[in-house]
Amino acid sequence: MAPAAKKAAAGASKKKLPSNPAGKNVKKTTKSLIFQKTPRNFRIGCNIQPRRELTRFVKWPKYVLLQRQRRVLMQRLKVPPAINQFSHTLDKNQTGQLMRLLAKYKPETRGEKKARLIEEGEKQSAGAQATSKKPVMLKFGLNHVTDLIEIKKAKLVVIAHDVVPIDLVCWLPALCRKKDVPYCIVKGKARLGQLVHKKACAVIAVDSVRKEDQAELEAQCKNYRAMFNDNADLRRRWGGGQLGIKSQHAQEKKQKLIDAELRKKAGLQIA
Repeated sequence: MAPAAKKAAAGASKKKLPSNPAGKNVKKTTKSLIFQKTPRNFRIGCNIQPRRELTRFVKWPKYVLLQRQRRVLMQRLKVPPAINQFSHTLDKNQTGQLMRLLAKYKPETRGEKKARLIEEGEKQSAGAQATSKKPVMLKFGLNHVTDLIEIKKAKLVVIAHDVVPIDLVCWLPALCRKKDVPYCIVKGKARLGQLVHKKACAVIAVDSVRKEDQAELEAQCKNYRAMFNDNADLRRRWGGGQLGIKSQHAQEKKQKLIDAELRKKAGLQIA
């Protein structure tokens, strides 16, 4: 083969390839030294987890767990009016006003009773005639209050809304209406218990008050009659029947599919 032909063949094999068009105008970005990436690892034993709502995963004490379950059950199940009426209670201002009145008639403690009896004994030993009247105080205890209602001696009956079991007091409102005794339902058996020096108290009755508090008691009784005794809607209203959030979402999803199907059918009929 001639040298000229060899040179031509070598030139043909060394053809220049076209430059990469995608590689044109590529600018190299320099990393900022001020702002540096600090990736976090949230595995066990590494970075601290971010703050989030963990109420669902808390291991609550047994009594708190029962409270939460009872509340959810009362929302989900259909609650009959006899039990549902205990969810209708006095508001904060009315409760405060009532508690201030009842606090004036707290029963004597053992120490106070002992001091009163010693004072009376000293008067008698000195020759003076002891004319001590029985102090006016709140009446408590389910059987005692029931007796006072039946003989129509109670002027006001205060029932706690969270008595367990509720069967103990669910018939009391009906008895009060029958005997025409004003009653009210307040939040907290523990709060009623404080008035009578107990841990908890289901029901309290007022049978008499001093002259200076007579007008206030009558005004409050008038309000409670309108709210509870004469409120026919209260003893006919059912409670509960509320779906949970997941059930609500499932029903909404189902309803959307039904609506879409109806729209499709309506479109076919028009066509």
